[in-house]
Amino acid sequence: MREGLGWQTADGCGSVGVTKVIGQTGSVCGSRLCRWSNLCRPAALCQATQVAEKLGAGERHEGSGYVLVDGLGRALNGRQLRERAYPVMAEHSLRRVRLYDARASCFTYLANKGVPDHLLARWAGHTDVRTTKQWYVKPDVEDLRPTADIWGELAIAPAPLTERM
Repeated sequence: MREGLGWQTADGCGSVGVTKVIGQTGSVCGSRLCRWSNLCRPAALCQATQVAEKLGAGERHEGSGYVLVDGLGRALNGRQLRERAYPVMAEHSLRRVRLYDARASCFTYLANKGVPDHLLARWAGHTDVRTTKQWYVKPDVEDLRPTADIWGELAIAPAPLTERM
């Protein structure tokens, strides 16, 4: 597992670089109350914690620029992420899943909610949208239902005349 998201990518709370306008409804994230505002407070707290850790560590602090780091600013590896994630899952009575599967589920959810492919790829840290779509965006049950209905119609359709003879 490679390092995670950097602050330069995640920093959407302090300023809005692009304002999207959908129809006559106004802006999605250009208004005073951004729909992501409930994520900004924890992100700001995380950044403040990292600043305090940097001051405490002095020259030993590496300042990798990643969101999930240890006390010396080094990006967490896969094992370290799992060691931190699994207790959080247990604390919140969540089913324990592999982080890779959770990541894929999150990207599938975002894709099904209409997030553009190029933004999904950016969040995933991919330079090629096809990689994100191939490995992380999976169809869910509701995506498969129309196809299942068509298969069901095939099963109840009358046999062609040539098969009845």
